[in-house]
Amino acid sequence: MFYINNPKQLTLFDFWHFLGPKRRKMLELSWAGLFKKEILCELPVAKLSSFFSRYFGRPTKELYTVLGVILLQQAHDLTDEETVYQLAFNVQWHYALNITNESDSAKYISLKTLWNIRQTATDKALDNIIFDKIAKKLAVIFNVNPDKQRLDSVQIKSNMARLGRIRIFATTINKFLVNLKRSKKEHFESVDSKIVEKYLSEKAMGCFSMVKPTESNKTLYSVGKDLFELVQQFKGCSKVVSMSSYKLLERVLKEHCNITASDSNETVEIKKPKDIPSDSLQNPSDPDATYSGHKGQGYQVQVMETYTDTEDKNVKAKTLNLITHVEVEKACQSDAQALIPAIESAEKRKLCPKELEADSLYGSDENCEAAKAKGVELVSPTMGTPGEGTISLGDFEFLDNGHVAHCPKEHAPLALKKSKKSRYSQSFCLETCAECPLVEDCPVKQGKKFYYLRYYSKEVRIAKRRAYEQTDEFKERYRWRAGGEATMSEFDRRTGVKHLRYRRIKKVRFATVLKAAAINIFRANVVRMAIIPA
Repeated sequence: MFYINNPKQLTLFDFWHFLGPKRRKMLELSWAGLFKKEILCELPVAKLSSFFSRYFGRPTKELYTVLGVILLQQAHDLTDEETVYQLAFNVQWHYALNITNESDSAKYISLKTLWNIRQTATDKALDNIIFDKIAKKLAVIFNVNPDKQRLDSVQIKSNMARLGRIRIFATTINKFLVNLKRSKKEHFESVDSKIVEKYLSEKAMGCFSMVKPTESNKTLYSVGKDLFELVQQFKGCSKVVSMSSYKLLERVLKEHCNITASDSNETVEIKKPKDIPSDSLQNPSDPDATYSGHKGQGYQVQVMETYTDTEDKNVKAKTLNLITHVEVEKACQSDAQALIPAIESAEKRKLCPKELEADSLYGSDENCEAAKAKGVELVSPTMGTPGEGTISLGDFEFLDNGHVAHCPKEHAPLALKKSKKSRYSQSFCLETCAECPLVEDCPVKQGKKFYYLRYYSKEVRIAKRRAYEQTDEFKERYRWRAGGEATMSEFDRRTGVKHLRYRRIKKVRFATVLKAAAINIFRANVVRMAIIPA
């Protein structure tokens, strides 16, 4: 049976009269005052209450309180035990959550209740709903202008150890044997006693962390062979094959080994490190974590926020830079794939930008065109650099229809042609181009009758972007993207997002999205303090 205490309900008495005027004012001007007045009533209690009966069962904790506690836990980067203590004794939390009752039922929550509510909220993706409601509410209150935004990503890590290849093999085998012994004892007894002794003894796993570099290849082959033998032994047993730990064995074998079949048997060959895919298993304790050659193991989070392009400190102090989109991805995913989902996500919240700044990884021609189709101008450098001392397409003057008006030496083409596949062909005078001092560096190519310049529309667009990047206008616009680095620093410094206490992408996403919502609240309160007259 669910219990809800409407925070909008007016009261006849002031339950905070025991606080002196100075402490009361401090509370009202802190994040707790903003949370109580604007955020608490936005929490999606109706979504959570649908999982409980209205009339039967033991009463739940007050639902606004438990959802608020889950949000505040991520905001302040607290353990479960610390969260219980803060709810029990922190007046700032009581004020923010509008708890006026001194009973244990109001100010105490057990660890199990906290776990259960958080698990339910995670499974039902309430984190996205909480973020949406808070972002929309703050955008209205602080009159946020979403026209100019910036997008960037940062690596985050779940609560897992960094393992080398040997320990990935050994830990996966250990995990499988432990689960097999626990749930399928009759099958466990059929495992070779040498393998059991090697991976389940008291000091077994510690030995694999102390392998000498000179013996690493030999040890890696040994553990790979053991893993292969376990996979082969149980591949025909449906009860074992259905175990998640057995599937991890198969995954590691596929990702790290090549199986060579001969007339007599099958042999294992360990792949070279460069042949291991980036989405390979990094640790059996977190199968969702992957690898990025640029950022390392773990996950990455995409963050898009509004910004104001002014140097006026008074204006900046009173303008809320609101996070409008946050999404957790596997580390192996490319930033290039994150741009359009970010725009669409902000569009659903009615916070879509008109100008979006991002680094070169987001700035492919395909992304620029897709963003343009949605009414968004992407300000991003092009990938790669043109050769020095050469003439590029950007040095030519183009007509609106995509054809060349004239070359850098002011010579117009003699003939213009465009194929069905949007390939342009421009014909220049043979004698004129042959005598031109720039012909060796020019992209035109000599033919039988003319010098030809052939290109696609995409090449022209990229060339024009490269030319624009050299202008002062682009540099002035793009310099505001660097402010995103400060956001990533604040994200980690205030909420500890780069080192989470959770594993698996669903829980990692839940914690990260709530931390982003908390950043919006903290930022909004700073702006609120600047707006309120002294």
